[in-house]
Amino acid sequence: MKYLNLVALATTALLVAGCTNSTLSKEELEQKIKQKEQLGKVLFFDKNLSKNRTQACATCHNPNRGFTDDRDNGIKAMASLGDNNKSLGDRQAPSAAYAMFSPKFHYDKESKQYIGGQFWDGREDTLAGQAGGPPTNPIEMGMPSKKAVVDRLKENPYYLETFKTIYGEDIFLSNEKAYTAMTDSIEKFEQTKEFAPFDSKYDRFLRGEYDLTPLEDLGRSLFFSNANNSCANCHLNKPEDSEGETFTNYEYHNIGTPINHELRAKNGVKDIDKGLLANPKVTDKKHLGKHKVPTLRNVAVTAPYMHNGVFKDLRTVVEFYDKYNNKERTINPETGKPWAEPEVEETISLEDLKAKKQNDRKIDALVAFMKLLTDKRYEHLLEEE
Repeated sequence: MKYLNLVALATTALLVAGCTNSTLSKEELEQKIKQKEQLGKVLFFDKNLSKNRTQACATCHNPNRGFTDDRDNGIKAMASLGDNNKSLGDRQAPSAAYAMFSPKFHYDKESKQYIGGQFWDGREDTLAGQAGGPPTNPIEMGMPSKKAVVDRLKENPYYLETFKTIYGEDIFLSNEKAYTAMTDSIEKFEQTKEFAPFDSKYDRFLRGEYDLTPLEDLGRSLFFSNANNSCANCHLNKPEDSEGETFTNYEYHNIGTPINHELRAKNGVKDIDKGLLANPKVTDKKHLGKHKVPTLRNVAVTAPYMHNGVFKDLRTVVEFYDKYNNKERTINPETGKPWAEPEVEETISLEDLKAKKQNDRKIDALVAFMKLLTDKRYEHLLEEE
């Protein structure tokens, strides 16, 4: 298994944070990273870092549910409820699992696509940047400032001692540096194997430890077949059946997702979700309504689906894709009504969505294959589906 070289990855961050020098040995560096991971884990679960002390990173990224938000917020998990127990955003929290593999946000001149970053619109380059957003977001954890967050850190003797041990005695002399150190440690925790075990039945199949059922095998063949459907156009980053596949190319596309009217009725949002165009680094209107291609790891146990949680069932999602190529696929099985109009129509990736129409057995097979991508620790959740 080819995991990220966390030691090499962390070296740059340590240098930036002023936590290493030329005398640090490899063993000392590894120990420093381990300390950061342990500190980051405590921070990830700490509700005291929200205004009313009710919400932690783990609240919206529950490690028991694929690092997604499975709370019933009145509209089950369609959007995360804020620390004030009232506010709702217009997007659901993406999974933090396997997020470590997303490259920094950038424009690829060869593919002419924006790639990578964190959040649905890639507005943060790194996991550390992502970790720094929710604490001071008024509709999430609600803290008024970075200083307020650092003051909460100072309340805890463990943080006072551990931050100084890792980042230096003067770390709390600057609120900005202390806040950055906090996000750095959370990032290091999110780069551990806990977030990316690669131990699903699919991974075990690649290692010769699991035999696919006929339906799963059909689904696998269909998934990787560009001649049959379009899954691999966006949900593949390596050659077929490669170890360490995250099942996303980290690009941004508009697939014609309709508005989640139930969510909008709750949160009062009236504006179009601009998607990638909401990213300050993106100004070209041709990117309106595009959202980051999510990983399919644990997709079967992290409903609802799409950036706004408009679909509740994985099979519905596959049928939704099929409707672009199958004239008989006209009804949303969840509503019993025709598919709703897309929120943004003019930028839909119609070329990438081209494929052969699928019959019901093939759709069942694709769903069966995606269930194979469930981490071992979550396999029991499949029984609830």
